[in-house]
Amino acid sequence: MNVIEVDGRQGVAVDDSALYISGSTTLSKYNKKGEVQLLLENPLEGYPIPANHIGDIDVYNGEIFLGVEWFVDGEGKDIQITVHDANTLAYKRSFPFEPSSGQREVSGIAVDREHETLWMVSWVGGDSGKHLYEYDLKTGKYLRKVMMDNPPSWIQGVFYYNDALYLTADDGDAEKQAFDNLYKVSLADQTLGVVSLEKTCTEVRRVGEIEGLAFDIEQQHLYIHFNRGKRIIQGMPKGLYPGYEKEIHEIYQYKIITEQ
Repeated sequence: MNVIEVDGRQGVAVDDSALYISGSTTLSKYNKKGEVQLLLENPLEGYPIPANHIGDIDVYNGEIFLGVEWFVDGEGKDIQITVHDANTLAYKRSFPFEPSSGQREVSGIAVDREHETLWMVSWVGGDSGKHLYEYDLKTGKYLRKVMMDNPPSWIQGVFYYNDALYLTADDGDAEKQAFDNLYKVSLADQTLGVVSLEKTCTEVRRVGEIEGLAFDIEQQHLYIHFNRGKRIIQGMPKGLYPGYEKEIHEIYQYKIITEQ
């Protein structure tokens, strides 16, 4: 296992040569040694719909896919999917979500490379957090939502691999030193996703907040994003824990998806 400290606090994506990191309002590109190559401090500028929050991200065919929204006090609105160039990080295009889906927040986005679709997840609970939301990758058309049989609480990140979605969930409790978890959702059924626990993240340096994830399919590396040091209340930072002068953001790299 390897740990890389980064600047952004939300998501991670990976391709053959780079890591891409989303902050709440930033987008950056690192080499795989953890060195910054590019930083876009205002990626939300120029969007057709105003946004103030980026969640977990994905990268595919030279493009970065972001789930963005206007997020305040634990709930999002004006959800949209935006696309940035992986070489320059520049904004290229976007399309809105489908309100009739019932989705009330977007905490992460993932590309299904086999079927060329996009999946979004919701951190907000209730009916919104019980479902996975699928869109056409090229047109942005809303396709369907899939209910999970045992949905995790506080979903933060998502990645598609081998007919399944992997979800990170901030369902531990930093106040009680309870660890967060990684789940697998089988998509064999068209209408129901079967959830199983894949990993409890007991190896973190200090219990904090799990965020996005990415799987390097060629190298068989799993990347999980963690934050530590800052208290988070209803998704909003509310001061630091004792012993910290700032929040620390780290990417944990695992050799295989089941490594403890």
